Amino acid sequence: MVLHSNKHLTKDVTVEDFSGKQMTGFPLFVVSIKYLREHLLKAVTTQNIGVEETDILYVLTVPAIWDDNAKIFMREAAIEAGVDPNRLKLALEPECASIWCETLGMDVKGAVAIQGSQYMVVDLVGGTADISVHERKLDRTLKEIHKASGGPWGGMYVDENYIKMLNELFGEKAFTDLRKTEMNDYFDVTREFEYKKRSFDTDKTEQIIVRISASLRDLAEKYSSKSLEERIASLKVRENAITTRGKDKLKIDTTVVQSWFKRPIDLLIQHVKSLLAEPKMKSVRTVILVGGFGESAYVQERIRNELAGVRLIVPADAGLVVLKGAVRFGHNSAIVSSRIMKYTYGTECHEPFDEKKHPDDKKVRLSGVWLVPKCFNVYVRVNEEVGMNEQLTGVSNPTSEISVTPVYRTTQENPEYTTDPGCELLMTIELENSTDIPFEQQDIETTFMFGDTELLVKMKNTTTGKETYMTFECFK
Repeated sequence: MVLHSNKHLTKDVTVEDFSGKQMTGFPLFVVSIKYLREHLLKAVTTQNIGVEETDILYVLTVPAIWDDNAKIFMREAAIEAGVDPNRLKLALEPECASIWCETLGMDVKGAVAIQGSQYMVVDLVGGTADISVHERKLDRTLKEIHKASGGPWGGMYVDENYIKMLNELFGEKAFTDLRKTEMNDYFDVTREFEYKKRSFDTDKTEQIIVRISASLRDLAEKYSSKSLEERIASLKVRENAITTRGKDKLKIDTTVVQSWFKRPIDLLIQHVKSLLAEPKMKSVRTVILVGGFGESAYVQERIRNELAGVRLIVPADAGLVVLKGAVRFGHNSAIVSSRIMKYTYGTECHEPFDEKKHPDDKKVRLSGVWLVPKCFNVYVRVNEEVGMNEQLTGVSNPTSEISVTPVYRTTQENPEYTTDPGCELLMTIELENSTDIPFEQQDIETTFMFGDTELLVKMKNTTTGKETYMTFECFK
């Protein structure tokens, strides 16, 4: 969630641990990926099946709604963890889910594998809801028909409401101490609730029963003289909605549990409804729900009840669908033939002054010519469809020994200047030119490579043969 919600992401971004301590996040991503990689290699070696690491392509899955900076952050973390960048691909999670669903039984396959079928994939996990919309083409590849969207509507927000109730019941000091001194008990509390959350079903359940950690109860008594029953009575819930069951259990009514789900699920359903109401989505009447939070029976029930005329498909082991699809993606990444752009991308340039187009106060005199600086030279526009590995190239002449090309993006369809509201400097590219050849005799090609999971931009001096690739602003 740090990567999703941080608009100005850098390698120095910090995260907070359970006890409130701050530390730099990048090394945590590195050590996590490194552990997984080493665990895999150890398992492969133990099985003695003759697989070398150089035989392995690593596929790192990321939410489709993630920013360009977040994707490059993950790539850099994987490389730092020892993964060969030439054997590393990033895959978008809803696409992986879509790819795996094609392998399932006829009931699911009929909705996703027939030519022309259009459907929505909702990947609902701990932090985010990640939504993509696909169409199956004649050649069996996938075409994205709506740009990826979603938001912070995952299962962790239900967990936060549960933890908030425990804080109110046992006291913030007691709960903080539990996390600091009795970490195993804390994890037992959260793991048990994770199971209850996924199995919660209003059709089958009138209440849920959760175990109270003995250490949490002792800590609460240390800081407060009130009994647990007195603290329950002070909560803003109806009478008997939360009761004790013996010394070590709480019985919680379904109405309370439903209230914990309400905000994230309301926002998800509202967003899905708004997507389905768009004219280009009129043929989309199938929603495939995957991800760990998507396994929740209550979430499925809410979606079925509130999305009239929509068929909801929840594959078996919905939490593993992305993982399995990522393996298939690694074997055939060309299965996704086109994507919809989430931004307008382009470079900053000088344009010849045009009195019909440009205000007078924008023009400057350079080398005897009136020019307008900071113009947005568009390469691709938001909501435009681009094919896999599609390349768009612009040609210019260098004006100095080092050519510096700033790359911008915006959600506007027709930006005029890089100073327009919402325009953001994404990266810069620097290329060394020859001083032995007149600049006007040298050509520089700036090429945007779209359609893959990650954006790539390169500059090449076709006269000297020198080329260079983008450097994201946040990782300079």
